[in-house]
Amino acid sequence: MDVLVVGATRGSGLAVTRRLVAEGHRVTAFGRTAGAAFDAPLPGPGTVRPVDSDVLDPEAVAKAVVGQEAVVVTLGISDNPLAVQWLRRASTALDVRSAGTATVLAAMRDAGVRRLVVQTTYGLGDSWRHLSLTWKLTFRFVIGRQFADSARQEGLVRASGTDWTLVRPVSLTDQPADDGAHVSTDGDVRGMTVSRGQVARAVVDALADPRTAGATLSVSS
Repeated sequence: MDVLVVGATRGSGLAVTRRLVAEGHRVTAFGRTAGAAFDAPLPGPGTVRPVDSDVLDPEAVAKAVVGQEAVVVTLGISDNPLAVQWLRRASTALDVRSAGTATVLAAMRDAGVRRLVVQTTYGLGDSWRHLSLTWKLTFRFVIGRQFADSARQEGLVRASGTDWTLVRPVSLTDQPADDGAHVSTDGDVRGMTVSRGQVARAVVDALADPRTAGATLSVSS
């Protein structure tokens, strides 16, 4: 499958790209430092074509979407969350999730690409009721701006008319994990941490399964 991964250079996006290549897919890795991130081959039978550009550049995104069979969006802000929340300071646009996803959706419509998997965050929508008070306070006061932008992002995806799947992981870690994640459609989770590798497996599995179109998946260890 030809897959565009938007936000491919770090975190979950990098894990998803690695997983796709390991499973033999042809990946276009889109990110501001994609060339540097993928200057060495990844293990597996698949391929990576890095594209250095910004998701808020409509022309660059449009070019990257052409010829793809599916798109994975893993946008986020890697800066200190307290600086983002209280100082509005980040190396990325504060609304990168919603604005970037809007750019991707416009390009997908123009190119006729329908399959889309977007990583957001657990706690949005009906999963909010499953959070403890501590997590609710953390979401409100530590990552509130980012959480609100993820909510806007989900709204855009749901209204897009694409064959979308939303993936909501709990708190992400870089711990190695070979086992699969716990994936549910009803907000049920097993703990509040999950490795990025497990999330990558869940994303790639969802991408290949047409039954997940229109579903919102909660992902935990």
